Order: sequence, then C-alpha cells, then structure tokens
Amino acid sequence: MPEPRPQDPVLSLRGVSIRYDTGEDWIGTGLDLDIRAGQTALLLGPSGCGKSTLLLAMSGLIPASADAELRGQVRCAGIDTANAHPGQLAAHVGMVFQDPDAQVVTGTLLDEVCFGLENLLVPVSEIEDRAIAALRRVGLATTREEVLRSPATLSGGGRQRLAIACALALEPQLLILDEPTANLDPAASAEFYATLATLKDPSRTLILVEHELDEALPLADRVIVLDRDGALLADGTPGEMFAERAAELRAHGVWLPTATEIAMRAGLDADAIPLPLALPELADRLLGEPGFAAAVDTVVDTDPKRRPTQGPGETVARAQHATVTLGRRGVLDGVELEVRAGEFLAIAGVNGAGKSTLTRALAGLVPLSAGRIELEGTPLTSWDARQIGDRIGYVFQNPEHQFVTRTVRDELGYGLRVRGEDDTAIELAVDAMLARFDLAHYAEVNPFLLSHGEKRRLSVATALITEPRILILDEPTFGQDRARAREIIALVDELNAAGITIVMVTHDLQLIADHAHRLAVLADGHLLAVGGTAELLRDEVLLERAGLRQPPISRLARLLQERADEPLAGWDAVYRIDQLPEAVA
Repeated sequence: MPEPRPQDPVLSLRGVSIRYDTGEDWIGTGLDLDIRAGQTALLLGPSGCGKSTLLLAMSGLIPASADAELRGQVRCAGIDTANAHPGQLAAHVGMVFQDPDAQVVTGTLLDEVCFGLENLLVPVSEIEDRAIAALRRVGLATTREEVLRSPATLSGGGRQRLAIACALALEPQLLILDEPTANLDPAASAEFYATLATLKDPSRTLILVEHELDEALPLADRVIVLDRDGALLADGTPGEMFAERAAELRAHGVWLPTATEIAMRAGLDADAIPLPLALPELADRLLGEPGFAAAVDTVVDTDPKRRPTQGPGETVARAQHATVTLGRRGVLDGVELEVRAGEFLAIAGVNGAGKSTLTRALAGLVPLSAGRIELEGTPLTSWDARQIGDRIGYVFQNPEHQFVTRTVRDELGYGLRVRGEDDTAIELAVDAMLARFDLAHYAEVNPFLLSHGEKRRLSVATALITEPRILILDEPTFGQDRARAREIIALVDELNAAGITIVMVTHDLQLIADHAHRLAVLADGHLLAVGGTAELLRDEVLLERAGLRQPPISRLARLLQERADEPLAGWDAVYRIDQLPEAVA
C-alpha cells in the first residue's frame, strides 16, 4: 500500500456513522472530516456524543476489533480501515486510552514496549533499540535498571508516558489519545503534556479528546466540536472556537479553558473583545475593565455555608493510625482522620498519595495492615458487608469496577434486590434514578457499553439509590461534560444540604474551594494536614509539599495583585468563583 502523498490528509472520514451490535441508534450523522500531517486537533463535545467511538473508528479498531458497524469510509494513512486488519494499521496509527492500566500486559517497561514490535514481526535485531529509544523519548529510560522496572511502580503520569512509548515505538504517523489525563492529578497532567509537546513535528499528527483544556490547548492548532448527536458543530483554531464562540460551546455542554470560563462568569463581554484563553491574559483584561478596580474593594465572603460550620457534628467515621501495605509497598501510613456528620470533606493529593486507598479503607473495601477504622463508634470489623453498605455508598474512580449485571436497569436495582425490597418499590426507585440521571434511554443497555460519562452517571446513581448516610465519591466528575459535571456536583450539594455526609476525592482544587467544608491533604500515604478549606488552600507551602498548586481563582487573585498599579485590598481572601466581583458594572 503506497504512503499518502504530502498533500493528502493523514486521516479522512466520509459519511461516517457507527452503530454497535447491541444498540439500535447510529452514532454520528454522516461525518465528513480531513486531518492533515502535522496537525494537533482537539476533538470536543458533550458526554455521550460519540467522541471515544469516533476515535475507535479513526484508529481502525472499529470495525476490525469491536462489535460495531461502520457506515461511510475511514481512510487512515491512505488505508481503507474497513478492509484492513489491526496489524496493518498498527504501523500507522497508535492509540492511548483513558486508563493506561487497560493497556499494560507485561512485567517490565522494556517488555511492554517490545510487545507491539514483536507482534508486528519487527526484526529481532531492531526491537530492543527501538523500544529503548521510545522509552528515552518519554523520559523513562535514563538507565538500564529503569527499563527493567515494573509498570506498577510508575505514577499515573508515568504509566501514560509508557503508553505513549508503546505507540511511538511503532513509529506511527497518527497518534490518538482518548482523555489521557482524566485520571491524573494536575502535576501528572502537566508532566504528560510536557512530554507530548516534544512529540509535535510536521510528520506526526495528534488527535486528542480532553476535558481539562488548560494544558492541552497550547499544543492544539485545531479544535473540532461535535454536538450531542455526534454531528459537526464547529471546526477552527482555538482562538476562533473559545475566544469567539465560547457562549455557544458552553451552551452545548463543552468544557472551556479555565480563564475563558471565569471571564464569562465575571461578566466580560465576548462580543466586544475576544475572550481570554489564559489566566495572565484574563488578569490584564479584568484590570482594564471600567468599574473593576473599584469593585475589588467590595470582595466579601458571600457564602457562609462554606465557612467553618456552627461547631463540628458528631464523628460518624474515624481512621486511627490506619496503615495499608500492598506487597512490600506502604500505601497508607498511620493516618488519623475523623469524618463528621453532615460535612462535605474533600481529600486531595497527587496520584499515588493514598487518597483512594484511604476512602476504600473507610468503606471496608481494603483491609488494614495496622490501626483500625470505626463507623458510628464501632470497629468496622464488627459490621458485616450488608450493614456497612446500608450506611456507606461508594462511587469508584473507574465505574466498571462496580458493575455486576447485564443491563443499566438491573444495575440500579441490584442493591435494593439484595436488601429484600419488594418489586414495586424497586421499579419505582429505578425509574426515578433513570430519569434523574438521564439514563432512561439506556435502561436495557449493558453498562459496559455506555460512554465514559454515562458510566459515571450510572455509578453515582447506583450508590445513591440505597439512600446511604455517608456518600464517598472518587473523582465523580471525570469524563463528564460541563453540564453533567455541574449536575452531579449540584446533586452532591443537595444531598449534603439534606444531611448526608460527603467524602469526595478529587484533583479539582477549584471544585474543592467552591464546595467543601473541610479538606484533607495526603502525600506518599501520609496525612499532611486536615482543616478548613480556606485555610489549607491558602497555605502555599503545604500545597507545594503535597505536589499541588492553588486553585485557578487563587492564582488569578495573585496575578491581579501583582499586575495592579495600586494595592488591591481583600484579594488575599479570594479563592472561590462566587467571591469574584463582576467585571462590568
């Protein structure tokens, strides 16, 4: 098969729609699209519009390796994917999935990268050299000992870099990445995109699906936006899309760059001047707005609910010297933490800090090596699984880890059935959750066939349907479009206001700033601090020790203070979006 000529698109779609064998509806409406060599394209759209499915079609995994029908034509590197086998396409296109662990199949970094080369029958004399070169390219092979490490020893960002190395070793013209930073903390995301930036060159095309845009946007020279039906909504440069059409994209549930979102909520007029895409640009715009300089002196704490509560509630769960060891590796080390009735407690830290392990220990899902967990004043080991489940609902970081049935309807009803609820009550409760989470259309669909965002909504719904007293959520908004994420957090706030205790693990420090009463900060399995959200988020030394950085509003407030001609009173206290005065009188 001849290589495409330089003027030909590396990827060409004509009339493309996809339908899974288990579904009736077509995804997409006959999409036409050309992507040329050297471009870095962001593919955006609301949750469930078919972005991941479209990536599978672009890579040739649909129809070659998935039970789905492709209508129209996809040509990748000049090859019609409908007539190609996976090995033929693997030399031209590499794909990095959202969950890097789903791609790991061997015991060392070197073996992992060699695996694909071996399957393509690359000459033995070339395999190791190409593998080590790819690992060096992503910063994972400075010594011989490093390449013989287990992938399990890498951080989340490191495992994503390993996935890129596996793809790069095959020397593809096209690299496709499906929400590669969805499970990464901000530091790991920055590390990942720094690596990706080194891969940009005229011979390599990158296609990204991403919700967190701040790190990805500087790499992109093209933004392609789909609507809820998978049809092409917009296509242009980042400036054309976000600076000029932000309101339209926002209305369709598309995430915006942080600075653009803040600018819109602050009242900047997008019709007069294009909206800013980065925080320094936003700070300069705000300082130049008539009335803004006077407004900053009126900054007040406008949300008393989020300040320290009227005295702590009773302790409903407690970790006492909680220690967890997996193999020879300490994951949690002597953590002391109280969870108070009715509070919204956030847990933050970088990948590998022990956040998920701590919450799983609180829910009895991970055994302790030392110490103990108490629930309602009783050792957790005294409760059986049913009793714990009646009191604690748990939403996993990876929704698939909690699915146990074959349909969405059965998944929602499972927890009630095992508790002996009658069929009528179960049916009413399930129908209510299907409607509440916009899942009615998928009631008879296998949960594993839902989109990432739909799986997340289902996982939250299954945890809530049993009406737990404590709800633990591990990254509940990842994979959600803007509208769905806001709906989930609004629901969590509503449940908290009704008296349900919330414990949330999240990498989104602005979400923590805007919603949590208290914050626990972890690093390397140790609890560094726990206290009021405002107090800890202002402690830059603490955040630096934890590998975190202040939320965007705090960083914007500091930029405003640094760039203002005169001192701005009150801005040291600003860290939430609702504290930002409107820029335009």
